[in-house]
Amino acid sequence: MVDAKQKNSPPHVVIIGGGFGGLYTAQALGRAPVEVTLIDKRNFHLFQPLLYQVATGSLSPGDIASPLRGVLSRNKNTKVLMEEAVDIDPQEQNVILKGKELSYDFLIVATGVSYHYFGNEQWREKAPGLKTVEDALEVRRRILMAFEAAEKEPDPEKRKGWLTFAIAGGGPTGVELAGAIAELAHNTLKEDFRTIDPTSTRILLLEGMDRILPPYPPELSAKAEESLRKLGVTVQTNSLVTNVADDAVTVRRGDREEVIPTRTLLWAAGVKASEMGQVLENRTDAKRDRAGRVIVEADLSLPNAPNIFVIGDLAHYAHQDGKPLPGVAPVAMQEGEYVAKLIKHRLKGQDCPPFQYVDFGSLAVIGRNAAVVDLGFVKFSGFLAWLFWVFVHIYFLIEFDNKLIVMIQWAWNYFTRKRGACLVTGQDEKMRVEIEEGGTYTIPETTESPIEV
Repeated sequence: MVDAKQKNSPPHVVIIGGGFGGLYTAQALGRAPVEVTLIDKRNFHLFQPLLYQVATGSLSPGDIASPLRGVLSRNKNTKVLMEEAVDIDPQEQNVILKGKELSYDFLIVATGVSYHYFGNEQWREKAPGLKTVEDALEVRRRILMAFEAAEKEPDPEKRKGWLTFAIAGGGPTGVELAGAIAELAHNTLKEDFRTIDPTSTRILLLEGMDRILPPYPPELSAKAEESLRKLGVTVQTNSLVTNVADDAVTVRRGDREEVIPTRTLLWAAGVKASEMGQVLENRTDAKRDRAGRVIVEADLSLPNAPNIFVIGDLAHYAHQDGKPLPGVAPVAMQEGEYVAKLIKHRLKGQDCPPFQYVDFGSLAVIGRNAAVVDLGFVKFSGFLAWLFWVFVHIYFLIEFDNKLIVMIQWAWNYFTRKRGACLVTGQDEKMRVEIEEGGTYTIPETTESPIEV
């Protein structure tokens, strides 16, 4: 069935993806003379920069998620569909959903990326990434269950495996995860157990390049590493993961391989484009880079389909200085606002200059009172950088209630060093924890709704 556009009705803009790029496009088109349909598999927008705080018990999923219908309720020209786009037909200008087709005049694809396991997809279950609410809840479960399992483990060597956490990838997500786990172990949980000492927890941050935070200036990378070491994190650069087992990870450093006993490996290394990138290549002959991102024109459109735009992490845009723009939220936000502006210009028969990204800076938090900030004209770290990081993230949260809740929760966490969301939950599975040779302990099955909206 084709959901056809009525004759003489306004142009139809279809947006696939409710992340930063898709949401900002829809918001910017709220008063434009168009009909907008936003398609997403979820009914909420997720503020991914704070997802690691859900994974480490500082925040709950609902604190960083906003219902798409609620956010766009004032845009009377906008419709939200909780659906999945599986294909497109550029000739007929249709988006193929599961069970129906939707016609478009302009199509914006903002479906993002997922983690890349470099041909080792079998590692995914043993080393979860951090892109969705479900990922965050699974990571939180594994982190907290490691402490619970260590508390019951009589064998000191096996206990060390439970109390060793390895994070693959030294980018912002890996750095933030490592710092948060260190604070969880050394502060929040240090008085909560009787058999184990959580402060003896070993946290390893593994980075394949010669320094963590590779996109940042070297001096800020060095300050970030120093801050992590003060928190008790062991930083290993030039380290590549070569094998992942249930109870160990193998790491190659130069010509030497090391087997590290650990029951918890978290993945923050490398990304690959969503499947829509392959669809666009098949249907429009668009070119893709090695990560699968779609190479776009200077106006973010496709060479053979000027009414199809790709924005956000899925887009490879290298028209400013020859280097592709980074996959960060500010890029997606600005691209979304630009495409909305371009569509308005086209409807008036006007030209629009090429997209130009304005880089306001980069920032990453390491832990309590520690962050690094690069604003281009000034670089700083420490407490002031941490305060700046807090302000920026509160500012960009989508809804006022999220801003208020997160501010209150952070204030409580800061002054009490407690985390109100340290809950062990599972979804449709049982976790079996080895406690002695020849025996097991079964954690009862529990459930938690990913998001209450």
